[in-house]
Amino acid sequence: MKNQLIALCILLLGIMSCGRQESRDIDFEQWGKYWFQGKAEISSFDLVQYRYGEAREGEAVLIFVTEDFSRKHQVKLDRPEEAGRDKLSVIKMNQTRDFVTGIYPYHMMLSAFSPTKEIGYGVKFNVTSQEWCGHTFSQMNLNKGEDYKGKIYSYFEKEGDQEFSISGLPEDAIWNLIRINPNQVPIGNVRIIPSLIYQRFSHRAFKAEEAFIRILDLSDSRSRLELSYSSGERVMRIDFEKNFPYEIMAWEEIQTQKDGQQEITTAKRKAVKQIDYWKRNRLEDEFLREELYLKY
Repeated sequence: MKNQLIALCILLLGIMSCGRQESRDIDFEQWGKYWFQGKAEISSFDLVQYRYGEAREGEAVLIFVTEDFSRKHQVKLDRPEEAGRDKLSVIKMNQTRDFVTGIYPYHMMLSAFSPTKEIGYGVKFNVTSQEWCGHTFSQMNLNKGEDYKGKIYSYFEKEGDQEFSISGLPEDAIWNLIRINPNQVPIGNVRIIPSLIYQRFSHRAFKAEEAFIRILDLSDSRSRLELSYSSGERVMRIDFEKNFPYEIMAWEEIQTQKDGQQEITTAKRKAVKQIDYWKRNRLEDEFLREELYLKY
């Protein structure tokens, strides 16, 4: 009897140790009514993107949607009802940027996948960049704890095809953390993995940097997250609504060059719509682009 009791205790401890911690201070009932209704939230933005020392007018789009993800393979599940404990609910952000540099265009897309209920910054991040010189693809996958394994495929000789390891809070996870609840964003001194889009523009090596995060009140209805790198070279600001669902209204990236000149990229929201866009792929659905004021 004593041995059976010990075995039962060990089993219970094992089950408890396998449990995954849920995020706290979140009204998941309210959250689910908005995010689990089978639609995505699409926001369009007027973009001013600095590139090659000049401001370029363009367009950005933010797409937020929830998905069932595979913990093991870190891809969207085809049959989530059969996945069991491998199923992980995530919120996905797709961010696109389209702009022109002289004669040729840039098309960029960043994707970030973060747990909706469980504690964690993100499980997967990737970016693609296409322009007439060529295209690149970079991806980071959560390995253990805060460690990420990454790969980059590039047409640049100095980058080539390589792998890397890195740890810290991915800057690209902050967008999702705001949408889950701004209280999920760590405040103060934080070790940050710079945005994959910034890495594409700067062509710097993948490494974490020290930074400071704070949230400021802009008005009764709006807040601003400010991320300042300790190097003094870069500041990222995201303006969002204080109340749920914490919609993103604008953002700003300030890059300070060695000569002190500042290059300021800005994005201001034009329109927002909740829609099952993956079902709206017919010619007759193109009017929806007009409602979002989409140009590209």
